[in-house]
Amino acid sequence: MSSIGKLMKQAARAQQQMEQIQAQLAARTVEATSGGGAIKVIAKCDGNIASIKIDPQALNPADVQLLEDMILSAVNQALSQAKEISNAEMSKVTSGFNLPGLM
Repeated sequence: MSSIGKLMKQAARAQQQMEQIQAQLAARTVEATSGGGAIKVIAKCDGNIASIKIDPQALNPADVQLLEDMILSAVNQALSQAKEISNAEMSKVTSGFNLPGLM
């Protein structure tokens, strides 16, 4: 029974730590650029896009496809960075969580 009690305490502690990390990740941001800085995307580490800035000189009605590609590239880079940070922070909590009988 004491191992179940320890497991429950460990799970509660991990849950509390995960909630704290999720709150921190929601406030933490990463920035990615594309097109030599013409497009700048800021993403939160909880997976949301905080802002997209476009240099007015990048706006060329004749080349909308290029602008769309630059925006997509910057957004994907920002989300990728945010996900890496999120995964790294969450793994800090879950790495010490041992479930008896698994692995």
